[in-house]
Amino acid sequence: MGNALRFLYGHCCKPTAAGDSDSLGPHGVSSATVGVSALAHDLFHFDITSQVPEGLSKHVVSSKKAQANWYRKLVDAWKEAKPPPKTPEEAAKLVIQTLKRHQKADVEGLLAFYGLPPPHTLVQGTAQAPSSLPDGVQFEMHTLPVDAKAVADGDTVTVYVSTADPRESAFVPGNVHSAAVRRSEARARRNFQDADAFHKQIIDAGYRVIPVENEEILAKKYRIRLRGIDAPESAMPYGKEAKTELVKIVQGKPLRVLVYGDDRYGRCVGDIYCNGIFVQEIMLKKGLAWHYTAYDKRQELETWEKQARAKRVGLWASKNPEKPWDWRRERREREGA
Repeated sequence: MGNALRFLYGHCCKPTAAGDSDSLGPHGVSSATVGVSALAHDLFHFDITSQVPEGLSKHVVSSKKAQANWYRKLVDAWKEAKPPPKTPEEAAKLVIQTLKRHQKADVEGLLAFYGLPPPHTLVQGTAQAPSSLPDGVQFEMHTLPVDAKAVADGDTVTVYVSTADPRESAFVPGNVHSAAVRRSEARARRNFQDADAFHKQIIDAGYRVIPVENEEILAKKYRIRLRGIDAPESAMPYGKEAKTELVKIVQGKPLRVLVYGDDRYGRCVGDIYCNGIFVQEIMLKKGLAWHYTAYDKRQELETWEKQARAKRVGLWASKNPEKPWDWRRERREREGA
């Protein structure tokens, strides 16, 4: 059996904690792992016994003999995948690619059995990160890995840039440098009360000391507003889903941000690239944001929104979803009445 399957079987297929029953899939694992761990478990089991999982026939139209044929192909595909699937989207793409010549009803039924995303919701990033700065870019930043808590909603994220960055190093206030040194000294003395007080001074000045790979890094804080899109507000339908998707894209990863300016709230307005993926493209194609035409006329953003509308994915599953700028205006008028 391939090491990838053994690892997932041993580390992902664990009992779900009490209280998670509302997010369980057919295999009794949480929604966060059902797409990968349950499939890995069943492939591991099939490779040993040649038995397909019980209950699958209720989701597909083909015979048990045909199902066994699928699992043989999936076992081989999983072993050959480098790296093996780690997310529900990656696992779904492997299933779809491996079984692309089989009946649509069977492929969709198999995905549904494992709680994997259906084909129409999967998107592929096509935009390439620019090799040189496009017109209008004021500056470029390369951030430290993003914390999930730094994502405010589907179009706003807080990032930190190391003060070792050449652009940042020249602008760090002297009192911030001093507080960082004194904080380090206080921690060495195990005087954590003083260390916390110095860190508060650093935070109040717009900086933070961030642990990264056993090293503490002094970093500048920036709030980024994703240029050209407007995601549903948190209290709107699909607001929670938009935030969850943005977290999924950026969590734990460094970002490349091309900053075009500031908005009226003091946020940097920019294009964000994560591992070469254009984040705005994914948000639009998944139907979790509008193209913000009042501030951005790029044709590709309009095209990506139209693709999501045509597939009726995300917020476009509703016939007439409320626009976030209309939602905000109505609340401003109500509060001012």
